This record gives sequence, C-alpha cells and structure tokens, in this order.
Amino acid sequence: MTSFKQALITGATQGIGQAIAVRLAHDGFSIVLNYRANETKAEETLKTISKLSSDSILVKADVTTEDGVNHVISQAATRGPINLLVNNVGDFLFKPALDTTIEEWNHILGSNLTSAFLCCKAIIPHMREHQGGQIINIGMMNSEVLRAVPNTVPYTIAKTGLLILTKSLAKTAAPWKIRVNAVNPGFITSGQHPPRGSGNTVPLGRMGKPEEVASVVSFLASVEADYITGAIINVHGGAYL
Repeated sequence: MTSFKQALITGATQGIGQAIAVRLAHDGFSIVLNYRANETKAEETLKTISKLSSDSILVKADVTTEDGVNHVISQAATRGPINLLVNNVGDFLFKPALDTTIEEWNHILGSNLTSAFLCCKAIIPHMREHQGGQIINIGMMNSEVLRAVPNTVPYTIAKTGLLILTKSLAKTAAPWKIRVNAVNPGFITSGQHPPRGSGNTVPLGRMGKPEEVASVVSFLASVEADYITGAIINVHGGAYL
C-alpha cells in the first residue's frame, strides 16, 4: 500500500495559503501549489515547500474558470489520488455596497465562491472513484451569522454561500467517505481585512497568525478528525462574539 498523500491548495503561494502548504508538507503531504499570476512568489514558495516535500509541484491556473480548474486537477490526478483539496483562493473588497461596480461584484463572488464550487464539482468524482477524500474551505469569521456588513457585501455573501456549499456537500458526499469542512479565519497578520480590523477589537488581544489557521486545517486533515464533517471552525480570537 502506498503512503503517498496529495493535497491541492488553491491560492497557495502567499499568506494563509502558503502557511497551510508548509504545514501540510510537514505533515507528509505532497503539495500541488496552485497560483494565478505571481511567478516569483510561486517559485519562492515551491523552494520552501520542497525542503519538506520534494515531489511537490506548481500549477498555474485561474480557478475561477472551468478550464483553469480542469487543468490544475488533471495535473494533480496524473500523479495519483488527490486526498485533500483546500479552497483558499479569494480576493477581498472593502467598499460601500452601492459604490461597488458589477465587475467588482462578479470578481469577488467568482474568486471566493465560484472557484470553490468549480473545484468541488470537478474533484468530488475523482474522490468518489478513490472512495474517500477531504475538502476544506477557507471562509470568513462568523460568516454563519446573518448581520449587516455595509462595506463588505459581496465578500460576505460569497463566504456565507461557501458555508452553505460546505454543509451541503458534507451531506451528499459522506457516503463515499468524503469529508467537507470549513475554517473561518479572523484578523490574520498576513490577511486582508477592513482598515480598522486589528487586535484591539479581539478579546484575546492580538491578531492571529497564518500558522494558527494552518494548524486547524492540519487537524481536520488528520485521522483524528475522521468523524468530523460539515463543521465550521472559527479561528478569530473571539472577535465579534
């Protein structure tokens, strides 16, 4: 029996995505690092990851499109089963709702929600064929709570939709031993957040680290979490409780 474990991470070459890639490589996964544009950052990340997982690879693709998703998944699948998908890609927009252009609206929903939908839609048949797998979606803190967000409307709608996708797929994919969960970061040092977002608004008194988000992903991807699916885990230091 092979010990090869493969994780595909979208938006994997900076911030939270990069921290997740490093942690999963440390956990023994071979990493498929997806990125869209920044070649220099991608090569730097691969160099770091290769010290922990020498057979990891870079795949350039725009996962807001079906062609991009099919490309990255086919590249990974030729190497063996894809055991884990982390949907991390997603841009942020802080702007009053009525000032948001339709282009900005479409872009934010596309990068945060459509990309995850397309990746899940393409990878679940692969995981069903191999009788198992895991999907972890990276959301937004407290996006399961309906509240007013005048300056982040498309972003919050996308992340709330991501939770509905998470729970729905957790239920429908469970018979094939596919687990689907979500991790919701709060104010993270390398992340994108509102201009006033800082450790001063967090009960624990500081901003989070990308590695702290990665540690939760690592747990969900481990055998210790084999009975967890459909879960939403906030990593936010108590913000907005």
